Amino acid sequence: MAAESSLRDRLELGLAAPICLTWELTWACNLACVHCLSSSGRRDPRELTTAEAVALVDELASMQVFYVNVGGGEPTIRGDFFELVEHAVDRRVGVKFSTNGTRIDAPRARRLAALDYVDVQVSVDGATAQVNDAVRGAGSFDAAVRAMTCLAEAGFGEFKVSVVVTRDNVAQLDELRELAHRFGAQLRLTRLRPSGRGVESYDRLRPTAAQNRSLYAWLVDHPDTLTGDSFFHLSPLGTPLEGINLCGAGRVVCLIDPIGDVYACPFAIHEQFLAGSVRDGGFARVWHDAPTFRELRAPGSGGACRSCGSWDACRGGCMAAKFFTGLPLDGPDPECVKGHAPTSPVRLRPRSADHRLAAAPVGS
Repeated sequence: MAAESSLRDRLELGLAAPICLTWELTWACNLACVHCLSSSGRRDPRELTTAEAVALVDELASMQVFYVNVGGGEPTIRGDFFELVEHAVDRRVGVKFSTNGTRIDAPRARRLAALDYVDVQVSVDGATAQVNDAVRGAGSFDAAVRAMTCLAEAGFGEFKVSVVVTRDNVAQLDELRELAHRFGAQLRLTRLRPSGRGVESYDRLRPTAAQNRSLYAWLVDHPDTLTGDSFFHLSPLGTPLEGINLCGAGRVVCLIDPIGDVYACPFAIHEQFLAGSVRDGGFARVWHDAPTFRELRAPGSGGACRSCGSWDACRGGCMAAKFFTGLPLDGPDPECVKGHAPTSPVRLRPRSADHRLAAAPVGS
């Protein structure tokens, strides 16, 4: 435990390059998920050009960034998607990209299967169409299953089935795991955050306290399930979950949006956490010199949470969840399992524009 705490202490000071970063290639999307972190829908005409995106990949390679989480929006909508992915692979920058699956057909699945250093995450939010489509839109579950079928038949290997845990699907974890295993895939669970359109759906969809306790027990019993360190706020319930169990914003992770703006956290797309732009001197300059990042990396007091006996287990929880529910950043997580968070937090709105349009037909 002392070694783990020492590692967290070092990571809190930041690294020379992020372990991974999230890169939203586009806000264009043919779905309109009710919890979308980036409020995606329409493409922004200011998107990084292909040349700018290629240059960014080259810079990430020179910084020895291990991999990028590519998302959106629906990243495959960009006409240069494969060009950018293949260039990253050539530069030995790993790519993990999230897709709603609507554009993954047999030829594209075979093209992906032929690439090294590429992982695919197909998003579903329920083990049945009824539960999933209530969040992601009519026809989206069937489209995701078709994509999984194409990837499996192409011999892609162990892709991921990515699920945002909600009040409505937490009882389906066993079925979701079986769904993933049916296609030779691995289940990946992430936390619902009150960001983007998630601000509107957070109170309705977030798991109850009892469901969070059940979720923790399920994760302990299924250590092969990936979480991306999403649930460290649950660790005070017992043995800490796998991961670094701290907020990595601006320390080991960050986000680059479609127009090149850099934010400290993939879940906190707000001007308070805007660190700079890759169009203003490149990404490395932002990562190393941005005042926003220097402030996050500075040793902090830990606030009210420091006196809690579970401080080392969760380090106060998720910065984004606190910010968008109006809670102090040095206070407890809104889903604090010790019950220390206020019961009626004030809701804030994210800075990012709402890019939604009426969803196009699934598969378009």
